[in-house]
Amino acid sequence: MNSRHLSLTSSIQWLFPITALQYTPSRTTSDISLEKELYDRSRGIEFLYRLAVSLGLPASAMYTAATWFHRFYMRYSMEDYHRQDVAASCIFLATKTEECGRKLRDVAKVFCSKVSKIDVVDIPDDSKDVEECQNNILLTEEVLLEALCFDFVVDSPQVELVDLFDAQQEDPHVEECAWSIANDSFRTPLCILYPTRIIAAACYVLAQYVVEGPQSPPLDVRIASPAPSASLPTPPSHKPPSPETSRFAVEYFGFNEVELAGVAEALRIMIEYYGAQDLHSAYDYLASVAAIKPPSSSANREQLYLPFAHAVPPSNPPLSSSTPNPVAGQTPTSSHGGNTPDITNSG
Repeated sequence: MNSRHLSLTSSIQWLFPITALQYTPSRTTSDISLEKELYDRSRGIEFLYRLAVSLGLPASAMYTAATWFHRFYMRYSMEDYHRQDVAASCIFLATKTEECGRKLRDVAKVFCSKVSKIDVVDIPDDSKDVEECQNNILLTEEVLLEALCFDFVVDSPQVELVDLFDAQQEDPHVEECAWSIANDSFRTPLCILYPTRIIAAACYVLAQYVVEGPQSPPLDVRIASPAPSASLPTPPSHKPPSPETSRFAVEYFGFNEVELAGVAEALRIMIEYYGAQDLHSAYDYLASVAAIKPPSSSANREQLYLPFAHAVPPSNPPLSSSTPNPVAGQTPTSSHGGNTPDITNSG
């Protein structure tokens, strides 16, 4: 059995129906609302990203840790294990499995720096807070290992995006935007709901639409099965994208109808997530992304994301997305030309 097949088999074992979000331990044992849990998951990933960036970890370790974070809370309640402790433990474990080891004390010092908003160089190694943080990370790591059943294999949609980028020369803005949306996807539970290639296709399709503009083929056309033959709307300022171009990701993966339904749901979740942000204080373009008409869906479910302002205590402002302006390309580029997270919130 090759490593690719092993990874796929492992990932499938960690996929849940979307209805499972209504029955997580946070819901069944702690009476935390789904709205609050999704908000705190997003905050936890924000904190996890901050730790990873400050520790200089490779992107693969960050995506692995983020996936474990969501898997953990399918087994344990957010009331019993604080999101920041879980995020730090996921990061520390990922530094070992991804062979980018960091000392426990260094992880703890960065943790304390983020929480106290004190520069890490001003935190002494023998600080009581650092010592306590180390103990919390280790204790939480023990529970994390149990929650994961020692299954450390993780795939990320970014790997699938690399294959897509290599298969077709695409507008660099589309690649940058797709990469950023994939980074943001970990702020949602998508990684425990759908296979990575479905998430990657959704990120790619949404990025194409964002860059091409509202006069280009709608999302329904881009993921329809079979491909529609009707003429497509023509953008006023440039040649219309061909159906083949707008449907490239779908055709590349050869999705069946069930998988296309998954792409549609992944798109709906991402659009809902962006719509939940404080659009007045976030990047200006997010309002236009949130206004995108989601693809049609036969799934009968309530909207997962409501405005985060409803779930935020008065002292905490709503999260703004890390996704940069796909045209301006404001954040640093990854090694494959995509964007790394632009971390602006405390988590």
